[in-house]
Amino acid sequence: MAHSGLPTVKPFRATRIWCNIIIALQSEVEVKRRRHNLKHHNDCFLGSDAVDLILSHLLQNNYFGEAEISRAKVVRLCQALMDNKVFEGVGTRLFGKDKESTFEDSSCSLYRFTTTHSWVDAVRENPNIGRSPRAPLSPGFNGLHSRQEPTPFSTSADSNPADSSLEELLVNLSLKPVISCIETPQLPQTVVSEVWQEQTVLRLLQLIDLPILDSLLDRKENRPKAQSASSSTDAITSNFLDREILKAFGDSREDDWLSAAIDLLDYLPDLMVVEISRNFPEPSCDIDQCKMLLFDAITKYYSQTKAPLLSNDFFDIHTGVAELLVNGKFEPALEATQLCLKLLDSRNREELRRLLHFMAVAALPTSIALRKGVENRIVMKRTFSKAIVFNKNLAKGKADLLVLFLLDHQKDMFKVPAALHKMVSEKLMLIQHGGDPDLDTGHTFCERLPRDVCESNMRKTTRDELLMLLKTIDENTKLSAKEKKKVLAQFNRSHPAIFIQYFFDPLRKV
Repeated sequence: MAHSGLPTVKPFRATRIWCNIIIALQSEVEVKRRRHNLKHHNDCFLGSDAVDLILSHLLQNNYFGEAEISRAKVVRLCQALMDNKVFEGVGTRLFGKDKESTFEDSSCSLYRFTTTHSWVDAVRENPNIGRSPRAPLSPGFNGLHSRQEPTPFSTSADSNPADSSLEELLVNLSLKPVISCIETPQLPQTVVSEVWQEQTVLRLLQLIDLPILDSLLDRKENRPKAQSASSSTDAITSNFLDREILKAFGDSREDDWLSAAIDLLDYLPDLMVVEISRNFPEPSCDIDQCKMLLFDAITKYYSQTKAPLLSNDFFDIHTGVAELLVNGKFEPALEATQLCLKLLDSRNREELRRLLHFMAVAALPTSIALRKGVENRIVMKRTFSKAIVFNKNLAKGKADLLVLFLLDHQKDMFKVPAALHKMVSEKLMLIQHGGDPDLDTGHTFCERLPRDVCESNMRKTTRDELLMLLKTIDENTKLSAKEKKKVLAQFNRSHPAIFIQYFFDPLRKV
């Protein structure tokens, strides 16, 4: 039963919403081996990825009707999930004890799922649980499973005061569940992916002046992912030991510079990694010597002639973003860049994220000086500019401006804009309710004119152009009198009304 004073939210509806959020997060968020606090951790996901996925899930399923759902609200929902042990922060244990942790909407914060809850499994196996208001529910929601065990999200009046109930949290966020959304069928993942792709391009067309990007609409977001050395299913190769030695060395040093550089080695070829490992100085040597060896190897790899990480398929987008930056329109430029990165395949996107993170750390004034007499930030731009974005038709100044913009805002570049979430939600809801996605896009770039207005504009434009042509003939000094008379006679036979208006109407306007 709901708490007194909060009659608008029913427990069974709130319970089902939470179960569906957890199921969606567990099944769709990218979980893999990652580095945090100079150590590697298996089966982790990013805080920003969790926010993106939950926000997309809430908007797609329209759980809360017309209520506005911001990233800040989703962050509070994620905090509630973490407080109730659905997942935990990586590295949150201090001296063997759990320390208080705050959920962060960041690509640098890692989280890991805890033991799957049986009440979530019950909803996964029986979709009808929680749909009927007659279904019996105990104050602790133990009716969702057979064993009497404590569950998260307790709504009992005797629960810990520090743990807010489902109803209180949703009401505090101004989110009121609606019944209709629970009965909405789920769309196939292929449809959802196509809508994301389409709406991303449409939003780009709203932000910057681009030609019609038919080729982008043909790209598949869920193409096979390239295998990287950081995957949990790595094949055991001859270079495996060398990579592990380098990672162990990075783990032993509390240095963000080394950590970011060694993470980037996952994308270097095996021979280069083996060469770095075999030539690595003794652990007792100066750490700056190790850094310079890593920097030289990374520089050598990214100086090779190869396709830039920002694909030239998106050249028009790069040009548009550069124009926005030149004109000082930084917020639209940031959103357009986020949309462009959303279109990248997963491998290029992750490699670019790691490269930008390394560049940001190495560009700090407190970092090791990489080139004598040159600011580290300038060194990063000169060294990696062509590896990020390069096209002969893009001016060098604009390319440098774009690279520096990516470098300065690397923490925000890989978030999904709220406007795109809204567009995707509206399109998915339209499809779910049987609307025609080709006719009702919800976003237009021009206004359809009535037929009579269109015909009137056509006649006026034709008349004006003919008057201008006649004026040009009449005032042409290169034509002889005989030739001009002949041409004017031909014009009079074809367009007598225009001819009379020009020569005999004193009020004519040309």
